[in-house]
Amino acid sequence: MTRRRRIAALITCALLSSGEFGTALAQTGDVALPAPQRGGAGSLADVLARRRSVREFAKGPLTLAAVSQLLWAAQGITGRDGQRTAPSAGALYPLELYLVAGAVTGLEVGVYRYQPKRHRLLLHMKGDPRGELADAALEQEWVAEAPGVLVICAVYRRSERKYGRRAPRYVHMEVGHAAQNVYLQAMALDLGTVMVGAFHDRQLARVLQLPEDVEPLGVMPIGKRRGD
Repeated sequence: MTRRRRIAALITCALLSSGEFGTALAQTGDVALPAPQRGGAGSLADVLARRRSVREFAKGPLTLAAVSQLLWAAQGITGRDGQRTAPSAGALYPLELYLVAGAVTGLEVGVYRYQPKRHRLLLHMKGDPRGELADAALEQEWVAEAPGVLVICAVYRRSERKYGRRAPRYVHMEVGHAAQNVYLQAMALDLGTVMVGAFHDRQLARVLQLPEDVEPLGVMPIGKRRGD
């Protein structure tokens, strides 16, 4: 091990022990998320009964723990063979999640890609594009006002290799599964969200600098519900 790597390892150990791991890694673009909680108060029936679409958000940031839980709810790993929280036709997992972090405690402002296998965030681009994102979403202001925005995307070819022309149907089903998980997890965390499907696809893809094969399919602004 080189001297530089030894120093980096020592710094990482110090950050882990101090609890500043997520904040420090945010500056390098690779963010370790807090471990997701797999149990909690409230029954599924209660959360289902209270689930509503929320378009007005109170001021204040999201916590990194809340972001971790929401991303895990959408696409987190739950099984030894890579099974996830949302079902996927053929276990092909075509979805890609991007987090637009405008105000997340311990996280640098920017756009991040979620890595389910490592339960980490990878910095995709710096800056706050929420205003441009709202413009692409037909000027729906709640997209700009929420402290965090989850953009659900898909790489169709992952499913097309097996299912051909029927692949888009399965991909869209999977988006619905993941989005409902986010709805329910947000409610369990006393947060609110709404699924936004009205946006200009190419404009939104340009705003987020998405790769050519990554198609945006849903936008979910997330924040503290106003009045709570």
